[in-house]
Amino acid sequence: MLTGIRFRANPTSQQKMVLSQWMGCARSIWNAKVDEEKYYRTFARKYYPTGTYAPIDQKTSQFKSKELSPWLYQCPSQIIRNSAVNWYQTYQKFMKGVCGRPKRKPKTDRGSIYLTREVFRFDRCDDGNLRLFIGTKTNNIGYLSFKAHSKFKFPNSLYVRKERGQYYVSFCYENGQSELGLLDNDEHLSFLQGSTKEYLEEHTIGVDRGVAIPVHAGSITFDFSDNQKKNMSKSDRYIKRLQRKLARQTKGSSRRNKTKHRIGKHHAKKANIRNDFAHKTSRSLVNSKAKVIVFEALQTSSMTRKPKAKQDEQGRYVSNKAKQKAGLNKSILNVGWRIIETYTKYKAYQAGKAVFKINPAHTSQECAKCGHTHPDNRKSQELFVCGNCGNTDNADNNASLVIKKRAINLILYTGTVFSDDGVLRTKSDSGRGGNRKTSRAKNSTSSVQRSVKKEKLAA
Repeated sequence: MLTGIRFRANPTSQQKMVLSQWMGCARSIWNAKVDEEKYYRTFARKYYPTGTYAPIDQKTSQFKSKELSPWLYQCPSQIIRNSAVNWYQTYQKFMKGVCGRPKRKPKTDRGSIYLTREVFRFDRCDDGNLRLFIGTKTNNIGYLSFKAHSKFKFPNSLYVRKERGQYYVSFCYENGQSELGLLDNDEHLSFLQGSTKEYLEEHTIGVDRGVAIPVHAGSITFDFSDNQKKNMSKSDRYIKRLQRKLARQTKGSSRRNKTKHRIGKHHAKKANIRNDFAHKTSRSLVNSKAKVIVFEALQTSSMTRKPKAKQDEQGRYVSNKAKQKAGLNKSILNVGWRIIETYTKYKAYQAGKAVFKINPAHTSQECAKCGHTHPDNRKSQELFVCGNCGNTDNADNNASLVIKKRAINLILYTGTVFSDDGVLRTKSDSGRGGNRKTSRAKNSTSSVQRSVKKEKLAA
């Protein structure tokens, strides 16, 4: 089974300078390939026949010049080649619709280089310590010191990254564990469809994610500790003060760069707290007696979108409550809903448990007992009172029960399948979480509608 790991590295001042130069060369090659593809694409669109596309390759020799780019000769050719290969693989993913088109990388205090087996090796020295040698025989930085906090096997490739002046070594390796006995979601679903409702009631848990209470799973709640909340609030105050200081400083000055570095450190501290909370919460969910963990298919990017501008009848702009929405967006993103789901998925897979997602529509307004759905059922953030049967419960606990109930009904229904997003749905369901039309289909439909309108107006 493939396992990822990251170690903190401690390079010397000379090694830092060389690594920064190599990262700059890798970024230069990436940006050059992006610009080259854009030029060829624009040229082909203007001057070539329809159906002719720009050439896509991994060549980098055209970018090396003794006069124009002499610094590229100071970098190992394998690093330059790996940067071009990474760009090519990203572009192939873009063509398949997995990600967006590769973009230029700006010059920041962050960077990375991708090293294959030709450019690094692990040596066991006489003192028993394991050391990492980076570079070739003629162009290297020597042994890079790093802190190995756990055992690992030698990888075939690795990344050396720089973030806020700190360096890390990260890679994946095979831990020797077999995946033969582990099931994917389709296999879990086919197995669970043959079980009874009583079995599912006992071994299924619904997870409701919120802002006031980050995670509510059945009768168990997970929240940041008092110390974590204190540290995050303290970092927010520092960031606010340093942002005001940053606005008064001259762009490009050394003191302004130091202030930016301090702001980045506080943001990193908050990210580390979220990451720690996500790891501990996901581990608790996986270690519970539940064998099926159910999440809502939340679209966080859509939920944290900026509100549109509002105008009255006279065309004057009115308040759209953007400030309140910005505060809500910050609270949502501060919890880390996505990473909690991601960490739970891979840990549950290793433990042989299933993680499903369901349609999140009206889970906070539906009664877990009678199924009555109405906005008035949610009296407040924490109080749920059903207007039909009078069921009174904590709102988050009721929502987790609704998630569990929906998942069980879908599992027991023989027509349940997975959508393209991995959400449980019935074959006849075409709503949220079902099969959606692509953006191209929507654009083509809208263009047809516009042409019909023009024909009607012309007639």
